[in-house]
Amino acid sequence: MVAGNKLKTILATDCGSTTTKAILIELTDQGYRLKTRGEAPTTVEAPFEDVTKGVLNAIMEVEELSGLKILDGDQIIHPMKDAKTGVDVYVSTSSAGGGLQMMVAGVVKAMTGESAERAALGAGSIVMDVLASNDGRLPHQKIERIRQLRPDMILLSGGIDGGTVSHVVELAEILAAANPKPRLGQNYKLPVIYAGNKKAQDSIAKTLGEITDLDIIENIRPVLEVENLGPARDKIHDLFMEHVMAQAPGYKKLMTWTDAPIMPTPGAVGSLIEMVAKKENISVVGVDIGGATTDIFSVFQEQFNRTVSANLGMSYSVCNVLAEATLENVLRWVPIDIDEGELTNRIGNKMIRPTTVPQSLEELIIEQAIAREALRLSFIQHKSFAVSLKGVQSQRTISDAFDQSGSGETLVDMMELDLLVGSGGVLSHAPRREQAMRMMIDAFVPEGITQLAVDSIFMMPQLGVMANIENSEMAEDARKAAVEVFEKDCLIRLGTCIAPVGKPKPGSVILTAEFDLPGEGKKVVELKQGEIIVIPAPYQAISAKLTPSKSMAIGKDKGESHETNIYGGTVGLIFDGRGRPFELSNEKSKRIENLNKWSKATNEYPDTELLGGA
Repeated sequence: MVAGNKLKTILATDCGSTTTKAILIELTDQGYRLKTRGEAPTTVEAPFEDVTKGVLNAIMEVEELSGLKILDGDQIIHPMKDAKTGVDVYVSTSSAGGGLQMMVAGVVKAMTGESAERAALGAGSIVMDVLASNDGRLPHQKIERIRQLRPDMILLSGGIDGGTVSHVVELAEILAAANPKPRLGQNYKLPVIYAGNKKAQDSIAKTLGEITDLDIIENIRPVLEVENLGPARDKIHDLFMEHVMAQAPGYKKLMTWTDAPIMPTPGAVGSLIEMVAKKENISVVGVDIGGATTDIFSVFQEQFNRTVSANLGMSYSVCNVLAEATLENVLRWVPIDIDEGELTNRIGNKMIRPTTVPQSLEELIIEQAIAREALRLSFIQHKSFAVSLKGVQSQRTISDAFDQSGSGETLVDMMELDLLVGSGGVLSHAPRREQAMRMMIDAFVPEGITQLAVDSIFMMPQLGVMANIENSEMAEDARKAAVEVFEKDCLIRLGTCIAPVGKPKPGSVILTAEFDLPGEGKKVVELKQGEIIVIPAPYQAISAKLTPSKSMAIGKDKGESHETNIYGGTVGLIFDGRGRPFELSNEKSKRIENLNKWSKATNEYPDTELLGGA
């Protein structure tokens, strides 16, 4: 592309574990917009063992739907030759073959071990295990564990600069004794990143230099009060490209096609969420609930955090959700009287046939009840882990560090949350948008004023990698395209949840809302304790005055009025009067009655009373 020219067409793919998704973005009179998308099975495993075949198939679908000629044989035509031939940029993300799988090690589990884990998660990897000098395992147990897991790479940290070296060297010796082999590629050495005490660098090089592919970078914790995650995250991305991707079938070829390094899928999603939060100066929580795992991303106080709940998902991990949440907690979201044994059998069937989708309303209700618990548990894990992780130096005090490991203090403040974005089949493909909104409200329990949205077709990974293009000729336009498509085509704005915080008296009015509804004029809503009110409203700024009762808060202080703009969406404005903290009744008949009342108010399901509800 000639410098100064605008990017006109961008092609991006995401090579997932099962499907490869391609999107085509074009510059139109309304800015950058999604033109079309294509999808094909991923072909990284036998019998094809070449990821590019799936990529080409997905692109062929894009070609057919767009009328643009993109392929010349098995080559992508770029840059564009004319208005009907080629694309300006091609980028890709990947989580095929299990994504990036890492082990991390630190001297103290709650200190450097935790920092290393945050760096690895922020780079988009799955952390298989955290080794630490104080993790309670004996050396031979650690060695056995390393040999069993076969990670893609290891991040070793430990010690502040100038501190004692013996512990981190001992960890290196354990790694050396295990002589770990990489998951992919028989004939190459396992990449190990050392990001610990400077003073120990020579000893580490002596211990691991011969048997591993060792990279020494800046200390992840140079002094106790400073966490420096950026260099470790960058190095993980580099090694992901150079070693892991290069060993996976077909990726060498794919890497020659792309205009920017291939990113791990969760890393790209996190990067996009981080960028949007920064641009809008807002706090964001994003969730991607998959079949086997649930990823949660958040940005609070300009600090990015990501966690992966590796055992919580809607298909392969559905029994884990049941085991962790307990049957009672899943049942409490079901607005019909169902036998516990029957529910267990239904979940067991889902475990045996994980890819099946609900065939009846009853099955859908149960699936969405499980989703609420999977999301709730994942968010609890996220809150307990969410501390500074922004990829640049961030300050944390010693007392903060002790708080994180001890009491689980979190940066996540639901009253501060501006936008909650849901992704994953159970949310994005819910038959009614009201169902997605209810699942997110019930699981995350937003407080105050919070906008909710779902990712329409899970294109956040492709937009994330576009936002990370570093080529100076393309970077500005690519970032602009990523943000514009994210706002106009990726997000489906569901609306705003307005939830006063406090424990109100039964039946009392807890909030009075006055606002001008477009086309309808002034409207006054009185919200009573225990009820949900939905007001259909479009996605546009609506000037509102919200006055909570004396015992309730919609902002920082109880009883304080709040004048602000609120936004509707496909569902509208949801006034949630169930109080915070929100608790369901322990009495079965009362609980079912309430669930049905709320379902009816939000138009969540067709009439559940027909199924035997109260």
